[in-house]
Amino acid sequence: MRKRTQPESSSSSSPASKSEPRATDEQIKTSSNDSIHVSSAKRSGLVWTVAFATLICASYGVYYYQYEHMPPPLTAEQAGRRGFSELEAMKHVKALTQLGPHAVGSDALDRALQYVLAASQKIKESKHWEADVEVDFFHAKSGANRVGTGVFKGKTLIYSDLNHIVLRILPKYASEAGENAILVSSHIDTVSAGEGAGDCSSCVAVMLELARVMSQWAHEFKNAVIFLFNTGEEEGLNGAHSFVTQHPWSTTIRVAVDLEAMGIGGRSALFQAGPNLWAVENFAAVAKYPSGQIIGQDLFASGVFGTATDFQVYTEVAGLSGLDFAYTDKSAVYHTKNDRLDLLKPGSLQHLGENMLDFLLQTASSTSIPKGNAVEEEGKTVHETGVYFDILGKYMVLYHQHFANMLHNSVILQSLLIWTASLVMGGYPAAVSLALTCLSAILMLVLSISFSVVIAFILPQISSSPVPYVASPWLTVGLFAAPAFLGALTGQHLGYIVLKAYLANQYSKGMQLSPVHQAALVKLEAERWLFKSGFLQWLILLALGNYYKIGSTYMALVWLVPPAFAYGFLEATLTPVRLTRPLKLATLLLGLAVPVLVSAGNIIRLANVLVATLVRFDRNPGGTPEWLGNVIFAVVIAVVSCLTLVYLLSYVHLSGINLDDKNPHGNGYPRGFSPFGKGAKGPIAFASFILVGLSIIMVSSGIIPPFSEETARAVNIVHIVDASGKFGGKQEPSSYIALYSATPGKLTKEVEQIKEGFVCGRDNVIDFVTSSMKYGCLTDDNSEGGWSQSDIPTIHVNSDTVDTEGNENERITQVSIDMKGAKRLTLAINAKEIEDFTFKVDSEELVPRDAKSSIYGWHIIEFSGGKNAASKFEIALYWAKNSTRAAGNSNGKEKQQPLVKLRTDFDRLTPKTERVLSKLPPWCSLFEGSISSQPLSFLNSLPVNF
Repeated sequence: MRKRTQPESSSSSSPASKSEPRATDEQIKTSSNDSIHVSSAKRSGLVWTVAFATLICASYGVYYYQYEHMPPPLTAEQAGRRGFSELEAMKHVKALTQLGPHAVGSDALDRALQYVLAASQKIKESKHWEADVEVDFFHAKSGANRVGTGVFKGKTLIYSDLNHIVLRILPKYASEAGENAILVSSHIDTVSAGEGAGDCSSCVAVMLELARVMSQWAHEFKNAVIFLFNTGEEEGLNGAHSFVTQHPWSTTIRVAVDLEAMGIGGRSALFQAGPNLWAVENFAAVAKYPSGQIIGQDLFASGVFGTATDFQVYTEVAGLSGLDFAYTDKSAVYHTKNDRLDLLKPGSLQHLGENMLDFLLQTASSTSIPKGNAVEEEGKTVHETGVYFDILGKYMVLYHQHFANMLHNSVILQSLLIWTASLVMGGYPAAVSLALTCLSAILMLVLSISFSVVIAFILPQISSSPVPYVASPWLTVGLFAAPAFLGALTGQHLGYIVLKAYLANQYSKGMQLSPVHQAALVKLEAERWLFKSGFLQWLILLALGNYYKIGSTYMALVWLVPPAFAYGFLEATLTPVRLTRPLKLATLLLGLAVPVLVSAGNIIRLANVLVATLVRFDRNPGGTPEWLGNVIFAVVIAVVSCLTLVYLLSYVHLSGINLDDKNPHGNGYPRGFSPFGKGAKGPIAFASFILVGLSIIMVSSGIIPPFSEETARAVNIVHIVDASGKFGGKQEPSSYIALYSATPGKLTKEVEQIKEGFVCGRDNVIDFVTSSMKYGCLTDDNSEGGWSQSDIPTIHVNSDTVDTEGNENERITQVSIDMKGAKRLTLAINAKEIEDFTFKVDSEELVPRDAKSSIYGWHIIEFSGGKNAASKFEIALYWAKNSTRAAGNSNGKEKQQPLVKLRTDFDRLTPKTERVLSKLPPWCSLFEGSISSQPLSFLNSLPVNF
């Protein structure tokens, strides 16, 4: 009978339990089955390098197939009357982009509306004879939109004179189909900075082609399909709000689908769904190229991207359930001049069009469409619905949140039981080994973050831009991924040394072995503990994600279960109980196959999107440190590197070791073994250093420019007329040109090229009401004109009274505002002094007196409208009872904070602004978001002591 010398549990092996029989060195040598053979104990550095290269290549292969591989565009002949043709849809994109930027209130938007109207009428004329197609040119009256979450939280968005085109398709001989409709929505308007090929002419084009195709199928429908081409989305989701609150067809909608773009082209991915899973279930079942990740929904809900879509109105205001899709390729072009047709990747429209066609045909023919208010019926929020993700863009996995909870709880419970049993069996030594394993994981994380963050701080010192990799995202491999990898390797190596020292001490007490075999077994045992540290990391993340009901917790599940299964199956079940042996390479490959397949593409895509968002990172130009964007990105890369490379790195410590051969030099170690880690570690560390060094050289030398004409720096050039008088007395308006950027970094190079007398610095802070320029460049306009006194908005106090009868001496101030022809207004009311307000347009009270939220101590109102929109408003200000000014008290210090701040915007170029724009470097592009001003802005205010 063979004597068992060293037992190992499937989850936690203990090197020295008092109950275990001791084996002598002679017993190990004489037992041929238990001896350590060269073939099983030797792992060359080349093997580890090949494994690492395989992981990298497999990850990129998954990313390419999942996000870069596009379906072939179809012609009209190939698609037929009942199929989607990208080439036909592209005709619409070309027509709309040729109009140039078409913002709300512009002549170009009128022409865009007429084009979409004409295309809709053509669809009506060519429909199937058993289908009904109705086209409505809808004019929305004034309204007020207040959403409860996201980037517009706490703001009151007011609109006027908006026009939409609504197209409804239903079967001619089934009138009841009109009572249940599926809405497909996108917006025609663009920002004034770009022609909007991606955001969202591509979406409008897809909808027009879908409407044409659906009109040929409609005689088979059980439900209607409504296509909404709205305007006002870029001004605060106003188009969607005006439709759901004013259009008669809105009451028939049961499911809403929103098409958006946060870039230009690529695969249009589902990034928000719910709360009812009916829509996403149908999409997953029939979509030809399913693309969607709940991790996008989690990130979007967190506010990382600082934007919003019409889907928010459909869920929050209308109480609908549905789907939200977006293009995310080339996200750096978002809201800039580079959102243009030639950057739209072939196959992008075909991908979205075929997916939507499959979905609409399925849902329009369904008899199980949800009825009523989906949000109220389900009693859920958008983030409690379910978990969905695609695999390689070919298959979509979908399951409900309650199933996710059961699955996660089951895995967590089983893992805890296994760990507990292992620790009980292993006793005190196993518990200490586990603690040292945790130390190794902590050291990995700390050093990985530290190494990457050091580079993040260095970049602003050696480059003309703090983010010199935006135009060349591949540079981040050398600048951040390589240091993160090196830090993770160093941290695990330090933990490995400590763990090995402890295990050596335990083996010396429990087994009578020669130094050669003891050193070998200690290393093998340490390797297994380091591999199992990955289980512990992902188990903790799984438990946290499950507790907070984070949908993307499935990522922790796929990084925990397959590696644990591979370890248990190959290292415990198929390996007889005997001396500890090196981990099989098959364990690594089998364990990482599923995690790489499911998550590698998403990780690379997330990194690309994060790099692109750095172009518009600083919402208050100069308000954040230059290094902050780099640090955030460095931390993300480091954390992801530690979590995903923990299994692979555990294999590197045995590379180059031969455990059978004695060292001829007699130092007590096996041949090839060194306490300094010979084998793969040295070359790996050296290669990482070289990669970091080369990347830094390319950045510091300027060989790789930070920006390009296609991936440009986001800047704003605004002619400002300031009549606020520093929130106090009257004075002559000051007029100047401001140059500032949402991209981190100074504007030295840009100013040198423009040469218009700009002076840059932090001395002149400009308050744009919803944002501030804390670093920028200013120059006088030299009275070149382009504006007049009649353009300056006015704030007039009509009355200021104290109600001594109605409400306990409440002070009420009636104010009127005249925008003087502007089509955009941004107003901030001091929430410290004013607890509530009402807002009237053309004597109609759009904002009643009620409980209102504020942002940073201000009630924010944003107004936008068409050519015939109102320009005069009446506001009633209700003073707070604890206001220091309610009784007319005075305090000199508080005079610096106005009662009301006002900004009006004109889409008009003054002569000097036009000249500055003509000299703008090619690596810069105007950027416009919901907080950005247009080329001519007027500032005014009402002091507290008016």
